[in-house]
Amino acid sequence: MQPENKHTISVLVSNHFGVLAKVSGMFSARGFNINSLCVGETENPEVSRMTVVVRGDHSVLAQLIQQLNKLVDVIEIQDLTQESFVERELVMIKVNAGQEQRGAVIEVASIFRAKIVDVGQHCMTIEVTGAEGKIRACIDMMRAFGIAELVRSGEIAISRAAK
Repeated sequence: MQPENKHTISVLVSNHFGVLAKVSGMFSARGFNINSLCVGETENPEVSRMTVVVRGDHSVLAQLIQQLNKLVDVIEIQDLTQESFVERELVMIKVNAGQEQRGAVIEVASIFRAKIVDVGQHCMTIEVTGAEGKIRACIDMMRAFGIAELVRSGEIAISRAAK
């Protein structure tokens, strides 16, 4: 049995009403779980790019791509996992931090090149972007202060430029 691998798929779709529902509905109807889904307009306002992260073996991935290709609004599918690509995720973490902890929170944030985007009387909000490993490590470090709230964008990815 093959291991379940993480697959990052880039899907170009027509940018109009209902396309996201059709694509996500296709995943749901076939029992596939989406680990991450980000959608945004591309350089062409008539086209959106979906970055979909799923876990499964190669047969699962092949089936997903086959099903996506059947959808009318799908323009192009690219399995980024098969090539060199850059991935990023945005996370905002609201950390419990009174006056006495602020210096330590700022120090940890600087290690991860995170930004302090809001400061309240008893908490701070940190914004961090990066690959999954960096995000996980930052969250783990911030747990020591007490995470009051956390929000993640999901992964976006783009293929690397040819060398």
